[in-house]
Amino acid sequence: MEALSPLTVHPERAALFFDVDGTLAPIVQRAEDATVPKETSLLLARLSRRYAAVACISGRAAADVRRLVGVGGIEYSGLHGAELLPPNTKTAEVIPEFARHMPEVQSFARRNDSAELRALRVRIENKGPIMTFHWRGAPDEDRAHARVRRIAEEAEAEGLWTHWGRKVLEIRPPVPIGKGRAVRELLARTPVRAAMYAGDDVTDLDAFDALADVESPVRVGVRSDEGPREIVERADLVVDGTDGMREVLEELDRG
Repeated sequence: MEALSPLTVHPERAALFFDVDGTLAPIVQRAEDATVPKETSLLLARLSRRYAAVACISGRAAADVRRLVGVGGIEYSGLHGAELLPPNTKTAEVIPEFARHMPEVQSFARRNDSAELRALRVRIENKGPIMTFHWRGAPDEDRAHARVRRIAEEAEAEGLWTHWGRKVLEIRPPVPIGKGRAVRELLARTPVRAAMYAGDDVTDLDAFDALADVESPVRVGVRSDEGPREIVERADLVVDGTDGMREVLEELDRG
């Protein structure tokens, strides 16, 4: 409660930002099988009526994030800040220079969708301008990871950008994005005195940095066996997994 008090004392002047996979939704072998518990969705809906802003920020497409979370009245930032879906709207706003590179990213992924890759059980996820290679749950994760590393080298040689997550490689357009960019955009739309960001992975460290300009920042690190130690080291409050995160939501609701 002490760590959350900058948020709960004046909720009308506070913003709440959340990563999704590993923070609100438990990590699963196949990204399409992820679910946000109903209790968590209901808490987010209640919080959106009390706090100045509530948003979910994810590497997934914004529309996919909203489907997963199941709350229409909050904001969603997808593709690590490349798109923003305002509350109760149908179409996400995409950064134009990011969208321009979509054909070359998708062409690269198609060329690498080989029989060898499928035999290794590496899955390709189409996120539009971002193509993602997953090897979680592959029969031989080390071999699959080695093959994906070669794909990353080829992508970089072609001028595309790569980003590594938890057993996932993203092939991106060569355009600067990040969850920090999303946080700054959301804060510009709704200025507040206090803001919280909760996350569990390396991509969330950028969002931690983006809270530096807020008068009262609260960084929540969701601890896991696979997460980077920096999440725990740099957090103001550390919780264990998605169950611990739900307890934080309950405290914010009670506060």
